[in-house]
Amino acid sequence: MNKIMHTINVKISDYQVTKAPIKLKTTGLGSCVGVVVFEPSRHVAAMAHVMLPSSELSRDLTFNLAKYADTALPVMVTELIQSFGVQRQHLKAKIAGGAQMFQFTGKSEALRIGPRNIEAVKDTLKSLEIPVIAEDVGGQNGRTIEFDIEKCQLMIRTIHKGITAI
Repeated sequence: MNKIMHTINVKISDYQVTKAPIKLKTTGLGSCVGVVVFEPSRHVAAMAHVMLPSSELSRDLTFNLAKYADTALPVMVTELIQSFGVQRQHLKAKIAGGAQMFQFTGKSEALRIGPRNIEAVKDTLKSLEIPVIAEDVGGQNGRTIEFDIEKCQLMIRTIHKGITAI
């Protein structure tokens, strides 16, 4: 009997939490970073499409928590723990994206969004004590990612480079 596979699309500045057999997918990762946090034995996962490194960049008192690495990941992990009863020490992460989409002659930090997003995601995951077990980050090409929760496999489609799995 065939299982019907459903995929949840994670939009920019968003996150989703679910369990197998559902897959998680996000498109349009340029300087943004796709973050998957999962618990292999329970077949549950969450994916975030992080747009910016720090919520300190927000000028609003109320803002979208899913937009920033420092706020999206803690909220996503809390929801994963509360919804599925996983233990933080069993969580693992895979990340992709963070490209430097445009070449600039200056060395302004403000223009290095991709590398800053990668660093912020890694720092936040480290503070949450969640190891990054695989990554496909940097470069100059956009990506689309899809996470198969049952296989704990992240498929990465990179523009001009094809598909890889981590």
